[in-house]
Amino acid sequence: MEWVIFVAGAVLSWGAYGALLHLGQTALGNPLKALLCVGVAYFLIGVIVPILGLSAQGSLSDFGTSGVITATIAGALGAAGAACIIYSFRFGGLPVYVMPLVFAGAPIVNVFVSMAIHPPKAAINPMLWVGFALASAGAAIVLYFRPTA
Repeated sequence: MEWVIFVAGAVLSWGAYGALLHLGQTALGNPLKALLCVGVAYFLIGVIVPILGLSAQGSLSDFGTSGVITATIAGALGAAGAACIIYSFRFGGLPVYVMPLVFAGAPIVNVFVSMAIHPPKAAINPMLWVGFALASAGAAIVLYFRPTA
C-alpha cells in the first residue's frame, strides 16, 4: 500500500501545479520563460536525481531500446502537456477553469490508452461509461460552482 503515499504526493503536487504555474507565468510575462523554468525543474528532478540514484545502485547501464523509446515518448507527452497548460494560460485560460478540465479529461484518456495497450480480457462493464459521465459532470460542477476571484 506504499503506492498510495505516492499517489497522494502526485495529487498534492499536480493539484498545486496549475495555480503556481499561472502565478509564475504571470510574473515572468512570457509563457516561454515559464516553460523554461518547468524544463529546469524537470531536469533537476527528472535527470539529476535518477542519475545519482542509479549511480549509487550501480545501475547506470543496460538501458533497453524499447524501454528508452517508450519512456522518452511518455516524458515528451508530459512536457507537451505542461506546454499546453502554459499556452492555455497565455491565451486567457485561468487555473480555476483549465485544471479541472485537464484533471477530469486526463483519466478518461488514460483509460482508453490503457485499454489499447492492455486490451480488456472481459467485456467492459457498463459502469465504466457511468464513470466517464461522472468525471465529466464533476468537472462541470466544479467549473459552474468555482469560487469567484
